[in-house]
Amino acid sequence: MEYYGNRLCISMRDLVDGGIMSEPNYKQLASRGRFDVVRRGGGAAGCYALVAVDSLPDRYKEKVEEVYPGGLQAHLEGWIISNYEVDQKATAFFFSKEQCGVALPAEKAKEYITNASVLNTCIKLYDRAATAQKLFGGKYDWSMMAATIETLRKRFGHTLPASTLRFRKKVNDYKTNGYACLISGKFGNQSARKVDHKTERLILGIAVQPNKPWNTNVLELYNSFVTGEFDVFDPDTGELFNPDDFTDKNGEPMVLSEATICNYLNKPKNRALIDHRLMTPTTFMHEVMPHMHRHHGEFSLSKVSFDDRDLPRKLKDTRIRPKAYYAYDVTSGCCIGAAYNRAKNVDLVVDMFRDMFRLLDRNGWGCPAEVEVENHLMSQWKDSFLRAGVMFPFVRFCAPMNSQEKHAEQFNGAKKRSIEHRNHVGIGRFYAKSRQYRTESNKVFDELNNTYKEKEYYSWDELIADDRRDIYEYNHALHPNQKKYKGMTRWDVLVANINPNLQPLDKATIARYVGEKVSTTIRRNSYCRVLHKDWWLSKTEVIELLAPNDYKVDAYYLTDEEGNVTDMFIYQGDMYIDRLEDVGTYNTARAEQTEEDEKIFVEQQKKVSHFKKYVEDHAIGRVGVIERDTRPPAIEVEEVAVPEPEPRETQDYGLSEDYAARALQDL
Repeated sequence: MEYYGNRLCISMRDLVDGGIMSEPNYKQLASRGRFDVVRRGGGAAGCYALVAVDSLPDRYKEKVEEVYPGGLQAHLEGWIISNYEVDQKATAFFFSKEQCGVALPAEKAKEYITNASVLNTCIKLYDRAATAQKLFGGKYDWSMMAATIETLRKRFGHTLPASTLRFRKKVNDYKTNGYACLISGKFGNQSARKVDHKTERLILGIAVQPNKPWNTNVLELYNSFVTGEFDVFDPDTGELFNPDDFTDKNGEPMVLSEATICNYLNKPKNRALIDHRLMTPTTFMHEVMPHMHRHHGEFSLSKVSFDDRDLPRKLKDTRIRPKAYYAYDVTSGCCIGAAYNRAKNVDLVVDMFRDMFRLLDRNGWGCPAEVEVENHLMSQWKDSFLRAGVMFPFVRFCAPMNSQEKHAEQFNGAKKRSIEHRNHVGIGRFYAKSRQYRTESNKVFDELNNTYKEKEYYSWDELIADDRRDIYEYNHALHPNQKKYKGMTRWDVLVANINPNLQPLDKATIARYVGEKVSTTIRRNSYCRVLHKDWWLSKTEVIELLAPNDYKVDAYYLTDEEGNVTDMFIYQGDMYIDRLEDVGTYNTARAEQTEEDEKIFVEQQKKVSHFKKYVEDHAIGRVGVIERDTRPPAIEVEEVAVPEPEPRETQDYGLSEDYAARALQDL
């Protein structure tokens, strides 16, 4: 018997050969539709007719049970086999450490995938009540299901429990917790560990002592501690560790072997933690920490990297190595600026900038879009010259002591190994592993006991000339990326790939920060005297920018390789005033004048005429001035008509007129 379309079926041949019915009887019942023929026979080879067992008449169904006993069990087993499917989600889960939380062996992962697939089939049957009723002859029978799963153990290779109760519990646990409940506790379980987390941290704490103990010393210290011979304490809190906390299940001191100590100290996680405590930050950063992965740009001068170095050979006079400062274009690897000094100081950096800007100006190239600088000597310009947007659009200050970050460090090494080592004697490192690159010196046995004598010493001019030739040879050597720049030198790559979006050189800013400075005064509203030469203002209107009653200015100028002045700018404080012009002087003797004298005469006449016109255009109009009358204005008196008094009545007192007249006269 077998399953076909989720139904238990028996073949026509089994019905006839088993004596359940004759072949004519089978054909008659089939033609009348007394049972369901789920698959017709014939056609392809091996295709035979199948009859659904549950559709047979009862008397034939009973004969089937007699001839083929265990029908229900076989029915159930067949249904599970026909409905079994490998769970693809379980496959993704158990083979993924991120999802299941532990890296399972391949065999265990396959076992758990099979268990999940079998359980899925059981749950699928449990959820189909009608199908379960047909298969079990009633409600879901857990004992029959467990027995069936047990018989299928060899076929599928699952490891599900055979006990009915345990199987039922596993099904419910699986429905609640999913795939995780199928993983054995042995994976990720700490109970079997001899060294628990606390003991492991103690071992690591002993291993990071300042004297960097060997593994055998760590073992001795640990065993001495657990046996009570030494005390171990936390240096931050002063708390003593208790040896009784480091015992086995019998209460005995947990003594470890050397192999166990080595295994825990050499675990990759612990190795990184130990190195972090014992190494200096610089060593840890260069040997243990992850580093950035990057690639160069496509255009020249998109990024320029700066770095200093000591020339590998020493001077005769001072027995020291000259200091050099280089500027490298990152894309081509070309050295586009170099300067030398006996000390690593600010003058060395300024000279390097001057040399780089001379090259850029001479070739008509723009200003680099980005510079990569170190903190030691460049930090003083962080808020001025090297602030992003002042001179360069982008500025990157590299972390101190992180040589792998600066591209210039790599170019210094390439120049030294490929050019200098080939051209000169004594180029290399005294600690180099390769004997071809290892240098040697004779030790001087004196009271200091740390002095070494080189085989040969050189003059300053000799060392600088050699380095200049090495730079030229390095720049004109083949670019290291010949797959991309086939047949091109570093200089060819630099010239052919100049970034088209570079800003023009701002010579006024360059002169102010890396040029020479001289204090001077504007004379006669027209020129300044610098380096025993008169430099004219570009136009008279410049004097409008000067502060009141202040003609003093600072002149900043740039020079070429021979020291000749090429550009002159004046500032008053932080304010840019003008770019001065060297008009020159002319010979006053007409008989000796040349064309150059006549040209200079005309230029000076133009400037004088321009000044005259400026004065005339801004001429001050004259105004009249009179003295103001400060006397107070006169007061005008208005005449007021006084009315005549009205006649009054007089009383006669009997006086004579003569007497009255005399009395009035006396009054």
